[in-house]
Amino acid sequence: MTISEVNGLLYKPGHPRDRLEHALRITALSAGWHRSFEALLTQSVEGGKTTGNAGLTGMVYPAPAWRGFRQFRLLRKTFEADRVTSLTLEPADGNPLAGYLPGQFIVLRMQPRSAPLLLRSYSLSGRPNDKRFRVSIKRELQGAAGRYVNEELSEGDLVQASAPRGSFTLAPGDTPVVLLSAGIGVTPILGMLHALAADKSPREVWWLYGARNSHEHPFAKEVRELLGLLPHAHSHIRYSAPGPTDRQGVDYDAQGHLDPAVLQTVGLPVEGDFYLCGPSKFMSNLTAGLAGRGVSRRRIHTETFGSGPSITPGIAVSSGRPPHLPEGPQGTGASVTFARSGLNVRWNPRFHSLLELAEACDIPARWSCRTGVCHTCETGMISGSVTYQPSPIDEAADGNVLLCCSRPASDIVIDL
Repeated sequence: MTISEVNGLLYKPGHPRDRLEHALRITALSAGWHRSFEALLTQSVEGGKTTGNAGLTGMVYPAPAWRGFRQFRLLRKTFEADRVTSLTLEPADGNPLAGYLPGQFIVLRMQPRSAPLLLRSYSLSGRPNDKRFRVSIKRELQGAAGRYVNEELSEGDLVQASAPRGSFTLAPGDTPVVLLSAGIGVTPILGMLHALAADKSPREVWWLYGARNSHEHPFAKEVRELLGLLPHAHSHIRYSAPGPTDRQGVDYDAQGHLDPAVLQTVGLPVEGDFYLCGPSKFMSNLTAGLAGRGVSRRRIHTETFGSGPSITPGIAVSSGRPPHLPEGPQGTGASVTFARSGLNVRWNPRFHSLLELAEACDIPARWSCRTGVCHTCETGMISGSVTYQPSPIDEAADGNVLLCCSRPASDIVIDL
């Protein structure tokens, strides 16, 4: 194959299966190109047409089951631990839900009585099923969403939710599964444990969790019961500040934080798949520790609270300011909501794209080409519609948007 054909096979629409298989036999191509072509081969097909370009994004998962928001009724509120409450939601229309993948999240749209509309992303923490969702929310000291959930939201009330989405999901296979989390980062990891327990998976499963003490340790009993359903399960719990009634060997295994040294102490297998969720320092330290022990980077899967890290080639790292309204005159156009950042902005045509708007708000964004070619900026679109200028060479996946060349055509909610 010529260089031109190989480039076109990845970047242009079409991706014929026979040519992808041929390209995978070319040993001169790097591992990265091979992974891109493998992703295109395994990409989901709907109506004989591929959705988006998994070779560029690495995202191969089902399209969202519905666009926008669907109405749900709060079936149950459950206190899980200090400042952690679970919400069990069922569809208000009584119709079944489409299945979702363990580790995915939803966006909730909530309307407090005397405050602006709230949109927040929450991981699904229960067993995947077609009847209800469960999300578990930690109330931050100044958090508007946590305050609304604890003080205003009652069983029987209605909220709106997006379809499940996200690429931080449990991969099938027979290798060991290592689930590492801390604090409220347990929620997507717990969804994965539920799925493994429901299947009585024969895989070796390791559960490592870090909390301050038993008062801040949600789902302790639930996790023990789930691990008991797995024939090859291991558990290690760390408390950084055990309380006077916390029992070592019963409530927790050792004092301290989950850090790279623990990975050696407990004897984790290096050939497994590792799933990490928690505070940013926790994840960066453990990711580096796993890589230092010889774990392949492609076996380390992470989920980040809030917006992800930016990719800005050739540009200095930003000051790290929290998201804010853009400076200068505010727009009067369509509403643009950045769900992870909790920011709502009116569109102003002085910006040429949604990417430029995100940058003006100091919302971390990912980009490379800025012309609709590379898909580095591809981001989930919860609701709304856009127009493209210029038109991208290959379309975004269903339910996604290319930030670098799009403008809102209606009110829009973006997973950023």
